[in-house]
Amino acid sequence: MATQSLTQHTFDKVVASNDIVLVDFWASWCGPCRAFAPTFEASSSKHPDVVYAKVDTEAEQGLAAAANIRSIPTVMAFREGMLVFNRAGVLPPDALEDLVNQVKALDMDEVRRRAAEQAPAHK
Repeated sequence: MATQSLTQHTFDKVVASNDIVLVDFWASWCGPCRAFAPTFEASSSKHPDVVYAKVDTEAEQGLAAAANIRSIPTVMAFREGMLVFNRAGVLPPDALEDLVNQVKALDMDEVRRRAAEQAPAHK
């Protein structure tokens, strides 16, 4: 499956309406981003049940700022609308494959329980 481009207008909908979404924040001038692109694309072919998306940080500066992107490439993984992975830097093919498998294997009830425990208590 090919990757899709996300914009500020489509990002939330895509993340919320799909079980697993991997997002690559990149820019055309970024050498490491260009080097990572074939790895990300190849992984999308292996996992048709995962949405692979890219955000051009130059074209979508507001979205990149909202996502707190400080370095590119940055890969984020969302599962059931929750951010479960966020890391800057190039992932080698085997690390990306491991990430996808770990995200698929997550016990989301446990993830939500831990997130609730870490959330500040409201008075």
